Amino acid sequence: MTPNRPFLLTVLPLAGAAAMLAGCSREGELVINQGVGIAAIRSVCPAVGVPDFTGNVTTFQSAGDKTVANMDVTASITNVRSTCNDTSEKVYSEATFDVLARRTNTSGARRVELPYYSAVLRGGSAVQAKRIGTVVIDFADGQERAQASAKAGAFVDRAEATLPAEIREQITRRRRPGDVDAALDPLADPQVKAALARATFELLVGFQLTEEQLGYNATR
Repeated sequence: MTPNRPFLLTVLPLAGAAAMLAGCSREGELVINQGVGIAAIRSVCPAVGVPDFTGNVTTFQSAGDKTVANMDVTASITNVRSTCNDTSEKVYSEATFDVLARRTNTSGARRVELPYYSAVLRGGSAVQAKRIGTVVIDFADGQERAQASAKAGAFVDRAEATLPAEIREQITRRRRPGDVDAALDPLADPQVKAALARATFELLVGFQLTEEQLGYNATR
């Protein structure tokens, strides 16, 4: 992840999303209609995901040569799962994930350490916190593929992740034919959009890439 670069969030698999919602189905939840037959469940728990281009990493044996023949290790983040404890004023969300790695030279045992980040994003663009971790991949002699697991967690303030009462009322208020705002979408109101952004948090995980590695992922 690099500063001032917009996040493009990859949606969690259904199993991960279900786990997140299962841990956040109590007070503070809000069902927002986004169109005919479409609804989004909003809670104080942050969404968890992997930004585009940071879920894979490739290293090369020799610098400057990005051909397939020069590849050293490739790895990808998969099986992202999340849990959330929203029973206190500090909401704790944790993401666990697997890293699947492959090496081209299988001679000898080898340990590979890959840095990854976790970041708390507010309103889709403001980084509130960032941490760097390391996932260790151990290859046995002759082994081409290996796997490891890692996790990241973050606290979010419940008050900051909760919509103000007046905004909730504006979104959920029943509108009747003939009302001045009957045909207006409350989510299109600039004040509502701004309040939703301020109260929206995400816990993002991905490989800590160099600019060169990020560029390679974006163009391959």
